[in-house]
Amino acid sequence: MRIRRLRASDPVEGFSSGDAGLDRYLQAYAAYNQDALGIGVTYVIPTDGGLAGFVTLIAASIRRDDVPLRSPDAYPRYPLPALRLAQLAVDSRVQSAGLGSALVAYARQVAEVMRSKVGCAGLIVDALPSAVSYYEKLGFRAIRAVEGSSAARPRPVPMWLALNVGRDLLSSE
Repeated sequence: MRIRRLRASDPVEGFSSGDAGLDRYLQAYAAYNQDALGIGVTYVIPTDGGLAGFVTLIAASIRRDDVPLRSPDAYPRYPLPALRLAQLAVDSRVQSAGLGSALVAYARQVAEVMRSKVGCAGLIVDALPSAVSYYEKLGFRAIRAVEGSSAARPRPVPMWLALNVGRDLLSSE
């Protein structure tokens, strides 16, 4: 499986994940946000006739107090750099084939590169309530930080995946 950056020539019109908002994002906003605004990068899994899935990543930060830590002083008091999984969807024709997990694993690789080049403490996702158990299986933990909500969609559950688990900084709570 190959994952690469979205191209303006990619056939996005036929993508259908079962979530109209995610489909609309890919079809109308992903390329513009990436290429014109530079506010996020969308990575795709190309197929012979279209796209099997996508993930949009954006730089983010999180308050230290919103991250569950064993030692509150493990990090400085200023916001911690992070990578946000802003959008994630898999075409309904190939769902349950592990492509979503592959896209999250790719996002983690990007976060590790980010960590080594500019700093990154972990990944953030605002999960739909129906997706919380999915992200928990991938190692994410619910946190209390909320950076906005929309009346058009269910209130998201902010979740965190630390990159520095080996340093024994995370709380077991």
